[in-house]
Amino acid sequence: MEFSLFGQRFTKFSGITQLMHDLNEGIRSGDDVIMLGGGNPAQIPEMLARFSSEAQQLLSSGDLVTAMSNYDGPRGNNRFTTALATLLNKTYDWELTDKNIALTNGSQNAFFYLFNLFAGDFAGNKKKKVLFPLAPEYIGYTDTALSDDFFETVKPKIELLDDGLFKYHVDFDNLHITDDIGLICVSRPTNPTGNVLTDEEMQRLDTLARQHNIPLLIDNAYGTPFPNIIFEPVEPIYNDNTILCMSLSKLGLPGTRCGIVIGNEEVISAISNLSGIINLAPGSLGPMLAQNLVESGDIISLSEDVIKPYYYAKAQQAVTWLQDSITDARFRIHKPEGAIFLWLWFKDLPISSQELYERLKTRGVLIVSGHHFFPGLDEEWRHTDECIRMNYSQPDDAVQRGIKIIAEEVQKAYAEMVVISTATA
Repeated sequence: MEFSLFGQRFTKFSGITQLMHDLNEGIRSGDDVIMLGGGNPAQIPEMLARFSSEAQQLLSSGDLVTAMSNYDGPRGNNRFTTALATLLNKTYDWELTDKNIALTNGSQNAFFYLFNLFAGDFAGNKKKKVLFPLAPEYIGYTDTALSDDFFETVKPKIELLDDGLFKYHVDFDNLHITDDIGLICVSRPTNPTGNVLTDEEMQRLDTLARQHNIPLLIDNAYGTPFPNIIFEPVEPIYNDNTILCMSLSKLGLPGTRCGIVIGNEEVISAISNLSGIINLAPGSLGPMLAQNLVESGDIISLSEDVIKPYYYAKAQQAVTWLQDSITDARFRIHKPEGAIFLWLWFKDLPISSQELYERLKTRGVLIVSGHHFFPGLDEEWRHTDECIRMNYSQPDDAVQRGIKIIAEEVQKAYAEMVVISTATA
């Protein structure tokens, strides 16, 4: 068989494929694998109890079966999108209607639509790109493009902080919006680093996007008002030039594959048409399970009072375990400001982050190599091979055991460098 160019592009093994393959294999392997790699959210007892209660009510009323036995429209469940618009208007004084919201089969589905709507090949032999003003960025963006030379990335400024921490910032001095940029994209909080762009950085990006008449896409999968896994006080941004992507996944419902796109009516109409052609309609289960949470406003209070403090405590505990286990001065952790990951930087690591991934995998610990998180960065930068992403949301005993093994392998790698240096001296 011969695959088309499309087939060849989208059937190759990629970073996101490896991540999801590892995640599935880890689940199948049970306690034999410590899963610090994929993006599975924590099993928070209070959230599981609430989801179970909602599901039981839907099952008892017959609404669950009715939802599963009927298609929604291509924009998704109208009752859910209307309730969500009402909630966001009340919370932020926005002026949304259900025509400003479309649902997709997960955020990954939404990014595929949006990236290829605003970047790629255009009439008149023009080509446009997606600009990431700050890297590292989400691994799942990398393989969504329908054409080559699709992404452009700006290296960050690195601020060294006290207590073995550091933070990335947008390097506005080297951020240039040229005519071949069709979309600016940031995640906030950032996956993989847990970085939260400051309000000033967001305002400057919004201003640049408006000046150049290109959309600013904000991946808000971990952000406010839900699931609110964000530890810095921030002001959300939304206007007619903004596209805001949200999700039910990190609320605790990744299996429902429910992504949320908020934008102007032209963008939402385009998403609706794409959804109708490619999927017929988004799935109904996620919106049904979350309907009452949105209508009651409980989705916000649960995010603020249950989800956020749960992850904050786990992040701080994981940082303590890491710093107690890895005392080498070359080791730093990106300041944990949100999301469910820690970004670990091993400066001058003598092996690549991919080799560290392989060594850890043989010992039953799954992380993600940092080199996957720099889409569109053409220049060589040693830093990309010195970092790994670690999910801290798993049970404490697993996280602590995984950190112990990471520490052993990193210390072994640094020791190998000393041996090699001594031998060549």
